[in-house]
Amino acid sequence: MIAVVRQIFFGALALALGVYGCAPPQTYRRPLPPPRETTIPAPRIPPPPPAPPPEPAHKPLPPDGKIREQDLKSRTPAPNAPSTPRPEGSAPQESTAPPLPDDSSLLAKITPGVSPQRAASLRLTDEGVKLLEAGDPAKALTRLERTIVIDSTNPYGYFYLAKAQYRLARYRESLNFLDIAESRLRAEPFWLAEAQALRGDNYRALGQIQRAEASYTQALRFNSGNRAAADGLARLQADTQSVNK
Repeated sequence: MIAVVRQIFFGALALALGVYGCAPPQTYRRPLPPPRETTIPAPRIPPPPPAPPPEPAHKPLPPDGKIREQDLKSRTPAPNAPSTPRPEGSAPQESTAPPLPDDSSLLAKITPGVSPQRAASLRLTDEGVKLLEAGDPAKALTRLERTIVIDSTNPYGYFYLAKAQYRLARYRESLNFLDIAESRLRAEPFWLAEAQALRGDNYRALGQIQRAEASYTQALRFNSGNRAAADGLARLQADTQSVNK
């Protein structure tokens, strides 16, 4: 029995070996690589432009003392700029403007268009002027006070009232009347020069030499032919020279 089983086993083994030996040989194949994922290429972005080179540092401006000549020529002084103050004791600058024509006649101002009040006030003012020239300032003052009662806008009445007060040595009162006269004589340079010269006389009498000199100088700016201002400056210079000796 055992021999039969062995015989069957070995027969089946031989049969299997015979079948395996008759089978065609299999060829060896390399394994295929895994499939690549298909991706959409990204769009190409152009590179950024190169950065501009750094600007050179600006040179500092030159100081005021080294401004170019053409810059100085382009600068013009502002109109009505204040003049540089003149040192005390130095000679005043001479005016180059021609002298103004004489406008001192009060009776010549009585024209057909003048009101009766102004005409009467001007006649009284002329009478007061003649009394001043005659050396009677007190009587002239009484006459001149009536001029502004008749016409309070008469600037010449205020001016000669200031002159009468000056002759009476009332210098503060004279300056007060000059303030009113000058405010009404702004358009008349001849009379503004007269008022400034009289103001200089008052300041000189009060001992205010610098103010007197400034008033005389201003009078000559209004009218280079004002003799009262020129004589006043000459007296101031003579006083200064006598003090310095």
